Amino acid sequence: MDSRKLQTDVSEDAPACVMTFNASDPSGAGGLTADITAIASAGGHVLAVVTGAYVRDTAEIFDHFSFDEEAVTEQARTALEDMSAAAIKVGFVGSPENISVIAEIASDYADVPLIAYMPNLSWWDESQIDSYLDAFRELMLPQTTVLVGNHSSLWRWLLPDWSGERNPSAKDIAKAAAELGVPYTLVTGIPSADQFIDNVLATPQAILYSEKFERFEAIFSGAGDTLSAALAALLANGHDLQAATAEALTYLDHSLDAGFHPGMGHIVPDRLFWAQTDLDDDADAEEEPATDDAALTLNPSKPFFDLPPNGTTKH
Repeated sequence: MDSRKLQTDVSEDAPACVMTFNASDPSGAGGLTADITAIASAGGHVLAVVTGAYVRDTAEIFDHFSFDEEAVTEQARTALEDMSAAAIKVGFVGSPENISVIAEIASDYADVPLIAYMPNLSWWDESQIDSYLDAFRELMLPQTTVLVGNHSSLWRWLLPDWSGERNPSAKDIAKAAAELGVPYTLVTGIPSADQFIDNVLATPQAILYSEKFERFEAIFSGAGDTLSAALAALLANGHDLQAATAEALTYLDHSLDAGFHPGMGHIVPDRLFWAQTDLDDDADAEEEPATDDAALTLNPSKPFFDLPPNGTTKH
C-alpha cells in the first residue's frame, strides 16, 4: 500500500474529523467513551456513530444490544455528507450486518485510513463470536489499513491452527492479516523477557516500530479502544504511521499511568491526564504573567498533550 494513504492534509485552523463506529459504554471504560476522549485528546473532531450499547460495569460485560444496520448507515452517511473524515476507527459494532454496512461505507472512502480494533470477545456467546469474526475477516479486513489487537486475541483469531513450538510473532500475525488484505498490524501485549510486554507495528516483511512496557499486575478496561482511537486521530492529523504509532503508545502509557478506580472493578485509563494540574503547577501559574490569547491557540496537527520525546513512564 502507498504510505501516502496514511497521511492527510489538515487545515491549520481546524481539527481533523475522525469517524468512529463503536458501542456505547455506560461504565465509561471503553467503547465510544474511550474513542471520544482519546480522539479529542489527540486533536481530532469526533464523528461518533453508535452501533449499539453494552450492559457492563468496569469489571465485566454482561450483554450487548445492537442497533440495526439502517440506523448505523443513516448516522454515518448523514455526517459524511456534511463533513470529511480524515480517518475511520472501527471498534466493536455488534453484528455481522453492521460490519457489512460499515465495510460498504468504508469502500466509498477508500483513500481514508481505517483503523480496526479487535477486542477480546470471550464474554459473548460462542456462535455469535464465530459469525462476527467471520464477517469481520471477510468484509472489514479488506478495507482495513491498520489492524490493532492484543497478541492473544489476534493469534487465536487469525492463526487458530498454529502448531509451532514457539508462540507466533508479530510478523507471523501480520502475515496472516496481510493475506486477508491488511497492510499493517499493531500487535499489543506480547510477552517478553524480564517482566516486559512488547507492542509491535509489523508487516509480513518487517518490524516497523516496537515499544516495551514493564509488566505489572493491575487490570485495565478500555486500553485497546484508547490506543486505536488515538492512532486514528494522529493519522488524521497528518502524522506518518510510525510517528503516529509511537505517539499513540506514549499517550496510552500516560493514560494507564494516571489510571483510576471509578468503581469496584478494573482500572480505567485517565485519557484526560494532560488536563490535570498539580499544586506546584498552580503555584507557578500565580507567579507568571497572564498568557497571551494567541499562545493558547492549539495546532490541530499536534496532540493536546505535551509529551517529551523518549521520556514516557514505562509500566
